[in-house]
Amino acid sequence: MANQSKTDRADAEAPGTPRPPTKKDQIRSLFLSGISDVADLAMITGARPSYVSGVLQTENLHHGYFDLYTSTAQPMNVYSKFFAGQLGFKNEEAARRSVELIDRLYRQFELAADRAGQHHALLMALTMFDRARWTNKLREADVFRHWLMDRLGEMTVPEGESAALAKEG
Repeated sequence: MANQSKTDRADAEAPGTPRPPTKKDQIRSLFLSGISDVADLAMITGARPSYVSGVLQTENLHHGYFDLYTSTAQPMNVYSKFFAGQLGFKNEEAARRSVELIDRLYRQFELAADRAGQHHALLMALTMFDRARWTNKLREADVFRHWLMDRLGEMTVPEGESAALAKEG
């Protein structure tokens, strides 16, 4: 660029000059051409799978991919709606409010013997813990970690459920 003349730079920036396709454009185009695997699209475009999934979900082209960075606004299952837009870790107070919600729902699911609901609450706490710690919000992450450790320490299985779990295992 340092060796380019002003005329050359002006020509390169002239109106009507096609811009290179964005990652979003590439993802959309590749998907519509038949490449539908999120991992393949990520590898081809050099994007993260979460980003690829977000682009496709926004365009209503693909659903069902979830990982650490998938928005909680994207429904994963019937329990997602209870947590959508409700969790955060901006500061310790936000993390505590999030844990209070997670705990309240976890306990409600426990009263209903809804183990899938409890699992989803645990998953939300683990997700928030990881998001906080990997953005260097260690005090906020610790709020989620303590709650998770307390739940994991409650390793009792209600009477009658151990037989059902043994059959599944």
